[in-house]
Amino acid sequence: MEAARPSGSWSGALCRLLLLTLAILIFASDACKNVTLHVPSKLDAEKLVGRVNLKECFTAANLIHSSDPDFQILEDGSVYTTNTILLSSEKRSFTILLSNTENQEKKKIFVFLEHQTKVLKKRHTKEKVLRRAKRRWAPIPCSMLENSLGPFPLFLQQVQSDTAQNYTIYYSIRGPGVDQEPRNLFYVERDTGNLYCTRSVDREQYESFEIIAFATTPDGYTPELPLPLIIKIEDENDNYPIFTEETYTFTIFENCRVGTTVGQVCATDKDEPDTMHTRLKYSIIGQVPPSPTLFSMHPTTGVITTTSSQLDRELIDKYQLKIKVQDMDGQYFGLQTTSTCIINIDDVNDHLPTFTRTSYVTSVEENTVDVEILRVTVEDKDLVNTANWRANYTILKGNENGNFKIVTDAKTNEGVLCVVKPLNYEEKQQVILQIGVVNEAPFSREASSRSAMSTATVTVNVEDQDEGPECNPPIQTVRMKENAEVGTTSNGYKAYDPETRSSSGIRYKKLTDPTGWVTVDENTGSIKVFRSLDREAETIKNGIYNITVLASDQGGRTCTGTLGIILQDVNDNGPFIPKKTVIICKPTMSSAEIVAVDPDEPIHGPPFDFSLESSTSEVQRMWRLKAINDTAARLSYQNDPPFGSYVVPITVRDRLGMSSVTSLDVTLCDCITENDCTHRVDPRIGGGGVQLGKWAILAILLGIALLFCILFTLVCGASGTSKQPKVIPDDLAQQNLIVSNTEAPGDDKVYSANGFTTQTVGASAQGVCGAVGSGVKNGGQETIEMVKGGHQTSESCRGAGHHHTLDSCRGGHTEVDNCRYTYSEWHSFTQPRLGEESIRGHTLIKN
Repeated sequence: MEAARPSGSWSGALCRLLLLTLAILIFASDACKNVTLHVPSKLDAEKLVGRVNLKECFTAANLIHSSDPDFQILEDGSVYTTNTILLSSEKRSFTILLSNTENQEKKKIFVFLEHQTKVLKKRHTKEKVLRRAKRRWAPIPCSMLENSLGPFPLFLQQVQSDTAQNYTIYYSIRGPGVDQEPRNLFYVERDTGNLYCTRSVDREQYESFEIIAFATTPDGYTPELPLPLIIKIEDENDNYPIFTEETYTFTIFENCRVGTTVGQVCATDKDEPDTMHTRLKYSIIGQVPPSPTLFSMHPTTGVITTTSSQLDRELIDKYQLKIKVQDMDGQYFGLQTTSTCIINIDDVNDHLPTFTRTSYVTSVEENTVDVEILRVTVEDKDLVNTANWRANYTILKGNENGNFKIVTDAKTNEGVLCVVKPLNYEEKQQVILQIGVVNEAPFSREASSRSAMSTATVTVNVEDQDEGPECNPPIQTVRMKENAEVGTTSNGYKAYDPETRSSSGIRYKKLTDPTGWVTVDENTGSIKVFRSLDREAETIKNGIYNITVLASDQGGRTCTGTLGIILQDVNDNGPFIPKKTVIICKPTMSSAEIVAVDPDEPIHGPPFDFSLESSTSEVQRMWRLKAINDTAARLSYQNDPPFGSYVVPITVRDRLGMSSVTSLDVTLCDCITENDCTHRVDPRIGGGGVQLGKWAILAILLGIALLFCILFTLVCGASGTSKQPKVIPDDLAQQNLIVSNTEAPGDDKVYSANGFTTQTVGASAQGVCGAVGSGVKNGGQETIEMVKGGHQTSESCRGAGHHHTLDSCRGGHTEVDNCRYTYSEWHSFTQPRLGEESIRGHTLIKN
């Protein structure tokens, strides 16, 4: 199938075609290619005419020029009108000149504009010229401009089958735009195959249509296969670019560098991508406040950056930009949209806090503490209630003793100066402080540009106060020898008036005295020994005895101090051995180590001398002492004394000859460790050293009582059952099996009844047998007797060298032979029952 044209004068069309071909050959001697655009008779200004593929001709062109001023060529090959054009009956053409300024290369493209009414005539002419050529049923490229103004129906293309030369062919179409949505948009003339469009189409809704063409004969014969036709909708720039947000809001810090990115804006365009219709260009068209211009926008990406570093929040904290986006790469006839961009300037710490005054004067009474004495204020131009505005105060000089502190009032940002340690007027009447202030956030500018801290001077005058006596230092000491005689006096605690620096008029009183050893003089504060002083007493720590003294003046004002009496040591204690019990395990050790201590100071202590203190020679014979070091000796036994406890007196002397005797309780024990001998009564054989508690004794008594009850119950039960003969159960083998370790012969033997001593049930010398068979020891042997039968009893009697017999229960004497069974009978009777009870290892004695 190929295009067909309406009929016309074949010769006239051929002449015009030859003339057109000649003109093309003349003008296109250096042309790259020729393009024909079919347009309506009237073209409005700034209207898309068509598109030319420039890259097929010249890819490196950087200059595009149109020979006709009524037409403008864009970079993507789009052809636009610059003025309103009315096409005459003749064809109109112009040339597109492509050139490269670098290598001076040039190319030309000839563009021919034809009115659509002329197109039909041309197609019919071509049909007649090519009628003799063979036609094919093949897809034909077809397109239409979106939003076309008509006239409608608008001719698009003609389809024709080669078989129309031989048959009458009817043409029909199906698919989207025909019998599918949007319905009735296209139709085809049944006889001619002319394809028409009935109304305008929006490319943003339908980019193309794929319909199927059919060629059939009147009788329904289909000489051709269905032919797919694609109708492409050419884009028109009919959609405005739209920003993604109505208002953009960005934030940037003040004083930022030039070129800092503020933010990015973005817009979309529904027209065909990768065309001039969607090539967007961004720009800033207004700024509030208008001066100075501080921002720029990248035309392609929409990124906003700063053009100056003079952004100052303290001057202007917000800028408003009016921004524009325009398609057609920003050409004046492109569609455009505007939006608003608000840029907030964020604060940085570029202003230091400064004191409103450079010097302050205040006063405070001495001995006062935790009081506010001054408030200082600062100015800061940074954003209020931020870290760039909040102040941190500090004392730079004058507070070496830590009497003051300065803090920030969170509500007012003032500095509050307080006294945290009392001042003394007698020591210093005036204090000069230097204070400084900075922000919580670090200063952002260079330190060399200006000082990073504002300072001020505060003069604090200390006011005098009528004070009481002063106990300074609060702890004072005196030295006295221990064991000093009663009545011995010494200097005591001294308090003074801070204003006169004198102790006159001050009275003293003892507040605490742990052991009542001294008294305090009321007027002078001196102490007197009331009881003998002992440095080794338990209340003494590190040789110092502390008492508390209250000093008061005439006005009743008081102070309290501590007097430490340092007791000088006297050699009044002999060394002794604190561990007086010694255990020596003879199998593992032959001696024990003893250690002595001396409560006196080291100057009156070791080295110690150890010796045995006894008037008897027995101690000297059994024991021996040998010094180990200055404070210890080794006690060992000799001559192998027996196990037992011994008392060994030992004398220990210090370096000055002061001595004491310690009697040691030494135990020689048959043990491995000392713990083995700790709870023994007898060191040799040991004994019960365990004592029972009341609950253990009660439990034992209850157990004994319970045993008596059980025993009494058994005795009563046995006496009752002895009055009646026991009936032997049938299942004799399961209940009456007595273990025997006999080694007697296993052959069956028959004994005469005369050879046994017959016993009767209930004999006084017999016990009640709980089993039918009775075990008997005879000459060191043990046997098992088993009886099977109805109502019989078994009696067992013990006697040295006697055998046992079975008596009949039915009266009279029966021989044992009458109750005896063969071995096979006993085996068949007892073997299954023995297996059920799992009784293994028993020996059956065959009777």
